[in-house]
Amino acid sequence: MEELFEDIEKLAKVEKRVAMATLVATRGTSPKKEGAKMWVGEAGRILGSVTIGGCVDARVIAESEKALASFEPRLLHMDLADEDAWEIGFSCAGNLDVLIEPLDFADPSNNLAQLYRLMRDSIDEGKFVVLVTPMNDPGSKLMVFEDGMIQGTLRHEELDRDARAMALGLIKKRTSSMVSLRADSTPVEVFFEVHGPPPTLIVFGAGHVSMPLVNLAHDMGLKTIVVDGRPRFATKERFPDVDEMLIGIPSEIAQTFAYTSSTFVVLTAHDYKYDLPVLKTVLQTGAAYVGLLGSKRRGKAIKEFLKENGMDQKLIDRLHVPTGLEIGAETAAEIALSILAEAVAIKAGRRGESLKNRK
Repeated sequence: MEELFEDIEKLAKVEKRVAMATLVATRGTSPKKEGAKMWVGEAGRILGSVTIGGCVDARVIAESEKALASFEPRLLHMDLADEDAWEIGFSCAGNLDVLIEPLDFADPSNNLAQLYRLMRDSIDEGKFVVLVTPMNDPGSKLMVFEDGMIQGTLRHEELDRDARAMALGLIKKRTSSMVSLRADSTPVEVFFEVHGPPPTLIVFGAGHVSMPLVNLAHDMGLKTIVVDGRPRFATKERFPDVDEMLIGIPSEIAQTFAYTSSTFVVLTAHDYKYDLPVLKTVLQTGAAYVGLLGSKRRGKAIKEFLKENGMDQKLIDRLHVPTGLEIGAETAAEIALSILAEAVAIKAGRRGESLKNRK
């Protein structure tokens, strides 16, 4: 997500006009999700990709040049044979749709870049937002905010109403999607581009497991935060990839975060005086996952203490201790892998079993 906005600002400084290509629909197992973008500048600069390269991106570049010449949006549909599909990362034949829209950074009436900047402002506040585009009229846009407010219009009252309801539903799923709606009984394909704050991993404790945990989370695209009261452990040398390093009283810092359904929390300090006050805070939030490093025996003692101090059993049951999936992990890196695997599975509502056993 951050890369999208960085690309816009980078191009705005060096290009007057660019074509924004967005992957809006795929049929087949695609290496990229709906919403993937490629930018083609008038002066020849290219950023991003809608696949992993190959024939599709080459054609998108050619069509983007045409869109810049006419300064009209265009919808590109591509059918892929098995050989072409394999080249770009599809496991079998399929097809895809790419919407190409020209932007003029110097023209205030071309407001697409401004809409993305407005979107970024909302995301910086920790909120989700959806940009809605009808394929029969890409020039019309509707922006739907997490609180239900809207900006813009699809130039049809029925479409605006139904699109708003659909967008709020997709915010809960956190997925971009092409959806068929109706305007005066006529089907209209509409693309819902969902954006929000990145998934976040908050680690309380800067111990030896926390280091590979943060590194792996960073590689997965998560925003990472490490909290510890010990300055000699919480250092950039030990955590070169961390986004935020906060040194202070963990229980007090824990109260300052906004925990959402995209927040993973892991406690690794292995110290009761650190863990219990933090757990009293985070277990009552909307965090997607709360894990505690430790044995079953230690976990049982902590849960009993929380219950004796009045915490509801349903909240206590949200605590994963020992944290992680059973993969035979022994090293710090393996333990980190098992923790993140369980966190992702829990957030997705999965059991974390082997794919070969999936029916």
